[in-house]
Amino acid sequence: MRRFEHYACFDWSGQAVARPQGLARPVETGIMLALDWLLAHAEAGTDMLIGMDLSPTFPFVDAGAYFPDWEHSPADARGLWALVDRLCAEDEHLAASSFVRHDEARRYFRHGKGDTGDRFGTLGTGRLRAVEHHQRRTKQANSASCFNLIGAAQVGKSSLTGMRVLHRLAGRIPIWPFDPVPERGPVIVEIYTSIAARAAGIAGGRSKVRDAEALHQALAALGAPPPAPLLAHDDHSTDALITAAWLRDAARDAKLWHALWHPPMLDDAIRRTEGWTFGVK
Repeated sequence: MRRFEHYACFDWSGQAVARPQGLARPVETGIMLALDWLLAHAEAGTDMLIGMDLSPTFPFVDAGAYFPDWEHSPADARGLWALVDRLCAEDEHLAASSFVRHDEARRYFRHGKGDTGDRFGTLGTGRLRAVEHHQRRTKQANSASCFNLIGAAQVGKSSLTGMRVLHRLAGRIPIWPFDPVPERGPVIVEIYTSIAARAAGIAGGRSKVRDAEALHQALAALGAPPPAPLLAHDDHSTDALITAAWLRDAARDAKLWHALWHPPMLDDAIRRTEGWTFGVK
């Protein structure tokens, strides 16, 4: 059973700015600084489990491709990360605006009211990854399609910026489940903050924590002490802190270990193309 000494979480954002609001603990000063922070821990070999609240890929299994009928559709996750990074090479702050404006790529996304690409799909929700179908079917979570770029629940923009970061980290920090988990050093996993919120006793996993008392209660439920005083109890900071506490609690639970790292639905095809959300059993 692999144990870690440190735990951290990012409540990721897709804002194309230097200081995105959605990038919370452990750093708050932009995606490039977050990348530098991650690379520093890769170089140091820090024994840390790092959760990132984003989708590392688009759906693949349902259609046998990320972008059916597009000749440049990659065959696996690393190919997808490379494609996104290449098409967005001119975008500042590791943004991904160029990808969703690309003549072919944009056809697969819902961009706004009355602006839905012809390859978005017939389902109103948009295409989902295998883990997202499983989450919904078992009521463990209610993930949105990362091909949807509008509304409060959209995760496409943040996922695209995250793919650019993952491309730069490939070979430097193992990314589960695409990579095997090493005996020591940092490991990145995809997390879903609602899972942590439910474990902390937050009703339905949906209520947002916006004050110190509620934050301390949630952390105490996960066996974690109060944090250092925050400048503000915004959703992003509290989500990241609660999820980091849950990550520590879950990863140390010997009874959960096999279910967390080896979920029954995770086969080789899903592992290679779509990945899996840590904590979804």
